[in-house]
Amino acid sequence: MTQSEKLHPVLGIPFEKIPQHIAIIMDGNGRWAQAQGRPRLHGHAAGSTSVRRTIVDCADLDIKALTLYSFSTENWRRPKEEIDGLMQLYAKYLVEERPTIMSKNIRVRHVGLEDNLPDFVLKELHETIELSKNNTGMTFCLALNYSGRTELVTAFRKIAGRIVSGELTPDDINDQLISDNLDTAGLPDPDLLIRTSGEMRISNYLLWQIAYAEFYVTDIHWPEFDTKALHEAIIAFSQRNRRFGGLNK
Repeated sequence: MTQSEKLHPVLGIPFEKIPQHIAIIMDGNGRWAQAQGRPRLHGHAAGSTSVRRTIVDCADLDIKALTLYSFSTENWRRPKEEIDGLMQLYAKYLVEERPTIMSKNIRVRHVGLEDNLPDFVLKELHETIELSKNNTGMTFCLALNYSGRTELVTAFRKIAGRIVSGELTPDDINDQLISDNLDTAGLPDPDLLIRTSGEMRISNYLLWQIAYAEFYVTDIHWPEFDTKALHEAIIAFSQRNRRFGGLNK
């Protein structure tokens, strides 16, 4: 019996039906907190527990890559108090989770812009990335200060510069070249995109990479997204008929 024919001991589905790369839009922290009469920042703090649990769960399931949409370039429009609190949470999380990251053999990458991020966040982000750079397990991409459109513009500018310098010609531009110039270069495209809190939007997230991703939307707010919810999303993914533009077999 080959590995693809065996069932995963935890999920009960064939190994070949497990996504290689899961991307998650972590939505609903603020609404979860407000429903309890608590400030929005309380929801973000509670959401960090779901982040920790999801990263460990995915690593334990041997998922190749996990990308979490944490803070978009549009989120700078939020109240300063909320942003300041979020930045403190990011720095705290990056420090506190280093033992877990190392024990689980997780490699950390940043997806997004460093512009506007506070120095204390960049310091902890860089240190965590450097510490984990030789790890060989799951790659965890933190989408922090991220914009899908900006990522594409940056990639196109890099390619255009190489054309101007004579290194490339316009005929050299293809899907792979563009993928190689994105923040997620070297990783498989997400095959499962999960969005919590019931919203039916992409929200400028991994616009190039999710071309053929399967979408899974749950009404669960992010602070309540637990191991059971993750497993349900992966099992639902395993039941999809992925045709990639072709016909049913």
